[in-house]
Amino acid sequence: MFSGESRNVEYKVALPDRSIKYTKTAVAFANGEGGRIVFGIEDRTLNVVGVPDDQVFTIMDAISNAIADSCEPLIIPDISMRDVDGKTVIVAEILPGAQRPYFIRSMGRDQGTFVRVAGTTRQADEATIKELLFEGSNRSFDQTVCLGLEATSEAIEQLCESMTAVARTNAKHGDEIKPVTVKQLLSWGVLTERDGDLKPTNAFAILTGHNGPIRSVVQCGVFKGSTKAVFVDRREFTGTPWELIEQAYQYVLRNIHMGARFNGVYRQDVYEIPPDAIRELIVNAVVHRSYIDHSSIQIAIYDDRLEITSPGRLPMGQTIERMKEGYSKIRNEALAAAFSYMRLIEHWGSGIPRIIAEVREAGLREPEFLGGDTDLRINIYRQTDAVRDTEGKVPDTVSGVPDTEDKVPDTAGRVPDTEDKVPDTEDSLSAGQCAAYQYVREHGEATAGEIGKSLGVQDRRARKILSELVARGLLRRIGAARSTRYVLAAASDSGH
Repeated sequence: MFSGESRNVEYKVALPDRSIKYTKTAVAFANGEGGRIVFGIEDRTLNVVGVPDDQVFTIMDAISNAIADSCEPLIIPDISMRDVDGKTVIVAEILPGAQRPYFIRSMGRDQGTFVRVAGTTRQADEATIKELLFEGSNRSFDQTVCLGLEATSEAIEQLCESMTAVARTNAKHGDEIKPVTVKQLLSWGVLTERDGDLKPTNAFAILTGHNGPIRSVVQCGVFKGSTKAVFVDRREFTGTPWELIEQAYQYVLRNIHMGARFNGVYRQDVYEIPPDAIRELIVNAVVHRSYIDHSSIQIAIYDDRLEITSPGRLPMGQTIERMKEGYSKIRNEALAAAFSYMRLIEHWGSGIPRIIAEVREAGLREPEFLGGDTDLRINIYRQTDAVRDTEGKVPDTVSGVPDTEDKVPDTAGRVPDTEDKVPDTEDSLSAGQCAAYQYVREHGEATAGEIGKSLGVQDRRARKILSELVARGLLRRIGAARSTRYVLAAASDSGH
């Protein structure tokens, strides 16, 4: 019937001589998801000891009074008794509280606030208490005035122009993108008006990449083995949210393996982890992290996994289980609105289920979600050793066709004869592929952003089209990260 102690359950073999030993747990439960304190069960062995029948009601009253008298705001537990193996146990049920933070009155708020972390009760730090305060007042930290920062007219205008440009780059074909205005920033909570003056909120500081009062940093690293003991490379990125996302995304792509899949004689480069899932995870970390916590988003690439850690406990009402089912709980209201406008996020709650589906379809184990008490950590496990070659790389073929020029047949009409014409492939190119190829042929080279603007599609779609052309041997990718460009394969490699 009973399992071990967890985030929501704690056992006491008997009523402690000092009530503080369980009122701290009551406070922690009220500050979290709620929980039960069970009296009459040994916590380590789960042996049912029970409480003396002639003391049951006296003990129930003592528990109720101690919790109500010691905690602030008032916590009223639901006390009940249950029969387990012929013995009576007492259960104190604590519901999640709405008037956070809850604390031990005699200790004061700064010292008497407790939370549950990995099945134990711990004293809350300053950042957690502040997070609880915002939850209890139903306010969003990113919509609060950013002290020490000024919103000049030039800075506001630049932000509007930058966000509009990002939205147009990411917009789907046919979407109408209206320029961002000051009125829009006010409605989102990026700006607020005080005494007739425009004041920047914390969201303004984050969106403009102002890394002063608000810390917005992504730390990336590659490590040897499965721990952080030996690092191979480390990078730290700062800037606007969209710059952070792109820099971190490209960093991961550069440091994971790429294999190949063949459709007939045509090779398609395939990353071992679906790129869309990687990008979605990074976007989620940037928009949903706690900016009260001064820690950085951390992206670690180990031999066996990609690990993304987002600072801050899960928002009130959110759990890992609900998140995986598609339930969305917005922590940063202003950022969420801005990200939605810029097409960095789509349907609320769809991101995590979509990531899980994409990873499964890639033949990888389901992503692992850990923590939620002080931060959220997501692991995507890479290809196992069984599917790697002797050099530790993902095999270059899925179908078994060798990845060499002299063994892949160069059949007539399937590989371009010259750079002046698009090949007459058996499976004809799509309209988007033809247009992208022609653009590169006419301009000599192109970036994904330029192709996206030319075709009127998002950068993500443009990168996919360009990757397909690379896979067909028509284009070649040069450079890395933000300097990535695409050129005609024939122009850079005379062997084609």
